[in-house]
Formats: sequence, C-alpha cells, structure tokens
Amino acid sequence: MLVGGFTPLAIALSWAIRHRFPLSDAEYAAGLLTFCAAFVVNDPHFTVSYLLFYRGFRARALGPAFAGAQRVRYWFAGVIAPIALAAWAVAALASRSPLALGLMIQLMFFWVGFHYVKQGFGVMLALSARRGVTYSPAERTAIVAHALAGWAYAWATPYDPGREVIEKGVIYNTIAHPRWLEPLTLTCLVVTAIALSVALLAKWRRDRRLPIGTPLTALLCSIWAWSIFSGRDPLVRYLVPALHSLQYLYFVYLMRGNEAAEREGPPWFEATRAQKLTALFGGSVALGALVFHAGPSALDAAVVPRAWRFTDLGATPCFAALYAFINLHHYLIDWVIWRRDNTETRYLRVS
Repeated sequence: MLVGGFTPLAIALSWAIRHRFPLSDAEYAAGLLTFCAAFVVNDPHFTVSYLLFYRGFRARALGPAFAGAQRVRYWFAGVIAPIALAAWAVAALASRSPLALGLMIQLMFFWVGFHYVKQGFGVMLALSARRGVTYSPAERTAIVAHALAGWAYAWATPYDPGREVIEKGVIYNTIAHPRWLEPLTLTCLVVTAIALSVALLAKWRRDRRLPIGTPLTALLCSIWAWSIFSGRDPLVRYLVPALHSLQYLYFVYLMRGNEAAEREGPPWFEATRAQKLTALFGGSVALGALVFHAGPSALDAAVVPRAWRFTDLGATPCFAALYAFINLHHYLIDWVIWRRDNTETRYLRVS
C-alpha cells in the first residue's frame, strides 16, 4: 500500500466522491487535505533526504566512507550543485527576472518525472531482491528503458507550443516543444512496454516466477499513474506527490530502522530503533516547516518590497526560488544516497 497500492484505491474513491459531491467542493476538500498532509508527508520526504545525506559529512567527503566515483558524486551533489543553484536563485531574485526564475522552475518540472520513475525502478529492484527475485542485465535494461520512456512521454505530452503560465506566483513563458516530440516519445513508450512484457514473459518461462504484485505495482504506478496520467483525475492529482513521498519514506524507514535495530546491541549500545526513528521523523517535520513555510514566508515579508507584488515575480518570489532549489537539490541528493555504492543501502535487504 505504501509503495503504490493506495493509488488505485484513491482513483476509485475519487470517482465515488465526484459522483456524490460537486467537483468544486471535492477539489477544495482535496486541496485542503493535501496541503495539511504535506506537513507530515511531502515536506519531510524532502528534508529527511538532507538529514540522511549530510550525516557524517566529514567521513563521506574527506574520510574513508566514500571513495572513487561515489565521493565525486557526493562532492558534486553536496557542495558544488547547491552553491550553483543558490547563485542562480539569488541572481534571479536580485535581477527581478521572471525569465531566470522561470527557467529554474521549468528545470524542476523537467527532472521531477525522471525522479519519480527512477525511484519506481529502484523500488521494484529492491523489493524484488528482498523476495529473492533478481534480474538479468537484459531484463534490467527493459525495465529502466520503459521507465525512461514513460518520463519522456509524460514531459512531452500534451504538445506545448510555448505558453504563459504561473507557478508559485511567478509568471513566465514555457519553452516550446517541437511537434515531432510527442509522437516520437509515444512510440518509444509503446516499444518499451512491449519489450518489458516480453522480458517478463521470458523470465516467467525460464524461472517459473515473476515479481509479486508489490514491486511491479511500485514501478507501474510511478510511470503510469504518477507521471503519464498524473493530471487526468481532478482529485488524485493532488495526491500524487503524497503517494510518491509515502513510497520514499517507507524506504527511509527500512534503511534507518534496520540500521538502528542492528546498533541497539553490542558493541554500539546506541539508542533504540523507536527513539532514532522518532527523532528522525520529528527532525524532518520541523525542518520541513522551516524551509517550506516559516522561512520563505519571513523572507518574502522582509526582503520583497511592496512594488514587487505587482511584477511577474508575484508576491512570494523567495518561496518560489527556495521551492525550486530544494526540489532540484533533492533529486541530486537521491542520486547519491540510493546507490549500491552507498554501503548503508545494504539495510534495505534485511527482512
């Protein structure tokens, strides 16, 4: 349920609600519910990645914890990228440029689909491995190819000739898509769907076993329900970020929970699993409230002159910049944390 199973239930519930109540009332209720739930689901899913990533920074950046390519990735995601993103955001705000801030927001939307499907791919492999199901290189290629094709098609559709949009108060023009992009990505999606089906069928014939429903649900929901058709249901679209966040938080629970259980006893005798997980969750909730609510609200109230409220940057440009920064940086952080090179991911395989 946590890694994707709630999605079909949410679709069925949305259908029932929309046939019982006016759509405007249902949308208002869904929007209010998800706004409140974001404090304990969406926001912590971002901020807990910071608590995981920067824990033991010295050992990872300079010591023996990471080496080779993993250390290079850590330095890029942990030091170089946030400095570059912060400089971009500050420059956009200082110049009062909706174009510069709009480009940052568009980059965020471009990569969010990749983030969703790549997480679904990783979840499928991890949950399958926990159940003794492994994949050949060809099968892995088929899975990841379909995930990437789903991301590409979700971004390319519908055709965008370039239009004026507003996001977090910032008004900007989108980058136009070429007309051939949508049919090309649709073709890739269909071809990779067939290739994935053939690969799974061949695996069943060879091993007489397929991944059980949970891993496959996690993959397909991330591609089809949360990316390609994320906006088709007027109520479920509010829930998509929360469904993705629940999937993420479940794996944080597995990794940190199993690590804490191991370190309760000798030779560490550290705090209990429950104490560590409670502290981690509490810290992520508090940090989320700071960086998504209290912090940007204070910044916008303090540094945005009243005249800015009548520009294309809107009334909350600091919030828009910080929101884009955290999203983009979160994608890079995950690029480092959830890799086999990170020895902590071994705890995901512990039952």
